[in-house]
Amino acid sequence: MTNLIVLRGGGDLASGVALRLHRTGFQIVILELEKPLAVRRTVSFSEAVYEGEYTVEGVTARLVSPDQFQVTLEANEIPVLIDPNANILRNQFLTNPRSTFVIDARLLKTPPDPLDVNVPLHIGLGPGFSAGENCHAVIETRRSHTLGRVYWSGATQPDSGQPDGDPRRVLRAPTAGTLVAHAAIGDTLKEGQLVAEIGDQKITSPFDGVLRGIIRPGIEVPEGMKIGDIDPRSDVSTCWLVSDKALSVGGGVLEAVLIKMNELDVEQF
Repeated sequence: MTNLIVLRGGGDLASGVALRLHRTGFQIVILELEKPLAVRRTVSFSEAVYEGEYTVEGVTARLVSPDQFQVTLEANEIPVLIDPNANILRNQFLTNPRSTFVIDARLLKTPPDPLDVNVPLHIGLGPGFSAGENCHAVIETRRSHTLGRVYWSGATQPDSGQPDGDPRRVLRAPTAGTLVAHAAIGDTLKEGQLVAEIGDQKITSPFDGVLRGIIRPGIEVPEGMKIGDIDPRSDVSTCWLVSDKALSVGGGVLEAVLIKMNELDVEQF
């Protein structure tokens, strides 16, 4: 396939999208922050920024510079660039911008800055995007009967401000500071067990469960930021599997991409 997919963000939801597209033959590049903030790090390609390379469900992503970009694609890996402003879209090594699609998977939940590059398909994930205004298509990310649906006009459901399921499962920073972890992803926790500290504030488990995600230790976080995720189910193996939600959203992205490819008749590229 000739289409290059530029994926802004490499967290767990974005990584589910990346897996769907990579497995169906698309070439993908992930753009990330200098210090990514993924919580479900075991299933996030953004970990390549810290580790140099990272594998999720058998697919490897590799941190590269722009001059290593093409070699990594040819090795059937996903290149990861530190490029929060998507400068890659303005670089000359994108030889055919007419066949470059952009997916904004940063989950900002607020309207993004306008994309100042003309691409044939710009997809936004979740609240903050409105198809026909700041993107071409938007994918529903909220769990419901509309999860993963593609909208070519209008917006998704608004941000509820609450996580899916029991809201206690999401751990948030009680104060600003540096995260010190006392548990690792995959650990089985008891109610009240110490999970992490920020400054003199302790963060404990609200119930028995498995630590499904925790932000990378040593990262500076603002007050109120999501820093952990506890799953009340006892299946530790799910800590290393992309979620059903991420795969559903990835299916919606794949649908939108294929519709646009048929519309453009990619054989012309």
